[in-house]
Amino acid sequence: MKFEHRITIKAPAGKIFSLYEDVSAWVSWDPDVKSSSINGKFETGVFGKLKPTSGPESKILFSEVIADKSFRVCSNLPFCKMTFDHELFAIEQHTEVVHTVSFEGFLSPIFGRLIGRGINKGLPKTLQGLKNAVESKS
Repeated sequence: MKFEHRITIKAPAGKIFSLYEDVSAWVSWDPDVKSSSINGKFETGVFGKLKPTSGPESKILFSEVIADKSFRVCSNLPFCKMTFDHELFAIEQHTEVVHTVSFEGFLSPIFGRLIGRGINKGLPKTLQGLKNAVESKS
């Protein structure tokens, strides 16, 4: 099961990526995050924690980080892997931002329905929060 949302931001990808790198400040632009942290630099293989506004705190793995282009965060659920992809595509003076959440594994249909629907509803607000944060700093 997979959910995807997009938004165009009037800023270069590097400016958007700098907000991603400040993991503890995600709460300032993502209304679905109560707290977030990272145990080291914003790079592939580093772990962190994320506490959504509704739900338990989870251990997350930054499984792929490509500066100014994308990053992937994975979290393990019982018999299911939840993956968040964040991608940046430069289009002239703008950047198209794509956030995707996917569920894989034996219990993915259940987790997709239980928590995926809520995440899907929240993704447009998250993207709008990111857009507002980036464009207000222009």
